Amino acid sequence: MAPVLGFFLLLGLCGDTVSEGSPPSTNSFDRLEFEFPPTNYETEDSYEAGPTGILFQMVHIFLHTVQPHAFPEDIIRKILQKKFDFSKDYDKPENVVLTLKIIYYEIGIITCAALGLLFIILMPLVGFFFSVCRCCNKCGGEMHQRQKKNGTYLRKYFAVSLLVICIFISIGITYGFVASHHMRTHLRKTQKLAESNFNDLRTLLNTTPGQIDYVLDQYTITKAKAFSDLDNVKLLLGGSIYEKLRPRVVPALDNVKAMAEAIRETEEALVMVNSVLMDMKQSSAQLSANLSDVQKDLALSLKDPACQVPSAATTCDHINSSLSYLDVSVDFSQLPPLDKQIANMSDVLQTNLSGLIQEGYRSFNDIPETVESKTTNVISDIKRTLNSIGSEITNISKKIPVQDKLSNFIHYINNTEDYIHRYLPTLEEYDSYRWLGCLVVCCLLTLIVIFFCLGLLCGTLGYDRKATPTRRGCVSNTGGIFLMVGVGFSFLFCWLLMTIVVLTFVVGGNVEKLVCESYQNKKLFQVLDTPYLLNENWKYYLSGMMFDKPDVNLTFEQVYSDCTENKGIYATLRLENIYNISKHLNFQERMGSINSSFENTVIRIENVVLLDEAGRKNLMDFSSSGVDRIDYNTFMNATSKHPTKVNLLSFAADLDIKANHLPQGDLKQSLKRNAQTLRTIHRIRIIPLEKSMSTVYQTMRGLQYKNSGLGVKVANVIFFLNTAQDFLKNHISMITAEESKKFAAMILGYFEHYLQWVRIAITEQVAACKPVATALDSAIDIFLCGYVVDPMNLFWFGLGKATVFLLPAIIFAVKLAKYYRRMDSEDVYDDEVAVTHHTNWVA
Repeated sequence: MAPVLGFFLLLGLCGDTVSEGSPPSTNSFDRLEFEFPPTNYETEDSYEAGPTGILFQMVHIFLHTVQPHAFPEDIIRKILQKKFDFSKDYDKPENVVLTLKIIYYEIGIITCAALGLLFIILMPLVGFFFSVCRCCNKCGGEMHQRQKKNGTYLRKYFAVSLLVICIFISIGITYGFVASHHMRTHLRKTQKLAESNFNDLRTLLNTTPGQIDYVLDQYTITKAKAFSDLDNVKLLLGGSIYEKLRPRVVPALDNVKAMAEAIRETEEALVMVNSVLMDMKQSSAQLSANLSDVQKDLALSLKDPACQVPSAATTCDHINSSLSYLDVSVDFSQLPPLDKQIANMSDVLQTNLSGLIQEGYRSFNDIPETVESKTTNVISDIKRTLNSIGSEITNISKKIPVQDKLSNFIHYINNTEDYIHRYLPTLEEYDSYRWLGCLVVCCLLTLIVIFFCLGLLCGTLGYDRKATPTRRGCVSNTGGIFLMVGVGFSFLFCWLLMTIVVLTFVVGGNVEKLVCESYQNKKLFQVLDTPYLLNENWKYYLSGMMFDKPDVNLTFEQVYSDCTENKGIYATLRLENIYNISKHLNFQERMGSINSSFENTVIRIENVVLLDEAGRKNLMDFSSSGVDRIDYNTFMNATSKHPTKVNLLSFAADLDIKANHLPQGDLKQSLKRNAQTLRTIHRIRIIPLEKSMSTVYQTMRGLQYKNSGLGVKVANVIFFLNTAQDFLKNHISMITAEESKKFAAMILGYFEHYLQWVRIAITEQVAACKPVATALDSAIDIFLCGYVVDPMNLFWFGLGKATVFLLPAIIFAVKLAKYYRRMDSEDVYDDEVAVTHHTNWVA
């Protein structure tokens, strides 16, 4: 009971160190986690009897068969309440009824004990009368054996039966040896078991103050996390406000930025097109002049007399008819001028719209800095509040009076351990006597079995079928004598063996059923938890004994179950009814002040102008610049054509072919020369002109696409810009207030999370009372039931089995000895008439 009393004292001192935690936060903060340092204990949680456990289970089954009744809770309650006393009022009806209940519950054990007592009384008497009867040559004492036809069968039957019985007796003896050895070897482990339990209790006591300090010190981590977030208010609070506004504001600014880029690109494109057009006009004029020269030269060459020849006339006529194609196809001078639009775009670009947009971006991006500057004072106040809370927590850990009570309890544990160490050698000494007595008893039974086995061995080996009963050999006769010696020892000691069996059976059986079994199924705790049982003035004895508050619902079963699950002492003893640490760790008022500080802080974000009036006017000027009214199709049609009416390369190739059909002469050389001139014109004039025309075409096509519906586009940009500006004006205060509440909730959430962890740590981890339940299990379940009761029950089970089987062994041994011993007379048959033949012999 020492560990149990120590447990109660420990619970009492921890009442000053633990308390109720705050309700859990609705938010989850994965970034702030606490890990409670684990505590390692020496004592194993479970006890295994090993292979012997199968034998123990067999004994349990036998006891359940003999004693199948449920645990007598009512009887135990009345006995504990001292309402059952034989010394007085034994004839009262309620006492008579209670006595009958006890008899009914114990009927199985009483019956077995009565049979054992009957065996103890009758066996010596039967042995005495049996000996006297044999001395009078009765009861098989006469040394004469009548011949029977089934004598051989009976002899074998008696021998086999006795052998089987000896085997059963040997099994019972083996049970006895195993039980005695198990008890001896495991009792030697008692000191180690006790030391490990005391070490675990010391570990529990020594680590409890450190665990409390560790729980309180975790406030530093919580505070550091809160300080980090407060220092990072620009990113966390200002950034969250910025992100809330960003989807509505940034797209509008991006649209204006894109429009500013479009203005610049349009002006550059128009200037470029205007410049290229001037070059194209000059190139086109030069091309026209060159083609005119070639045309004139060819016309002059076709007047050559060679063209009058019939074979060349057709060719000359064909060339002459195609000279009109040597001319430009487009007159670029007819294209409308772009000077007015370029002038308008130049006026638009006088305003730096890109710079104004950057000012809008800068004004919007400065929101986090504005938030940081607006919250400087409130953050300083919150930090001071959190520092003061940390100081109070440090003072709390110093004011908890743990060490004095711990030193007293450790002193009590040391005294208890000294007591156990002082009397444990005495227990081991008594166990040595017990072991010696069990050894003597088992050896006595073994001796009887040896006599029976020697009798069987000698009788079987020395038996001669041809020998008459009066002429049996010495070995066979010795076997019969051994059998009778075994019978004699059986009669002499069986009553003593049965006495040991009955005593150990009554004690061990009742302890197993009333203590061990009820402890395992917790029925014993339920009895002890009966209101007003152990103290008629206390409803709950445990709470009354520990806290002097018997109305607190604190039961032995609940305490033991919680300690088995390694719960903390706070939850196990329900110390919230006794001590509330929230009086010392009352954060609610401080947390409320922090929340109020955030709510009362007005973060005004003003003067966020996305685009001023100058920028808006600039957009409108761009819309009215006329770039969307340019006749882009005219430019595109003009620049999409080929510069000449005919492909000069094809025309030149055709001239070469026709010239080759002409005879040698000036005409042929002129055609060849003009063909080469056309190729040169194509290389020098046509290719650059085609590139310029392509550039103008692509540029005008792009401008047409960009500036199509320019007025609507600009109107849309201004509309979304105004919408974003109105959103800032109307909603920025509300968004700022909401995000401020969220930020405050996040800061406070760290402390709510800390308080939640404190509650879990104190109720489930601080001073986890697993060693107390383990110590109680070690004292009752392991030491009493596992080391003592189970081996004692196995011992009487094996010893009783062997002793009971002595009775049939005696019968078969007496019967079988008649067939092995040398007789004094025998039956002799002469002419079908039996004559008794007497033979005198000296053994």
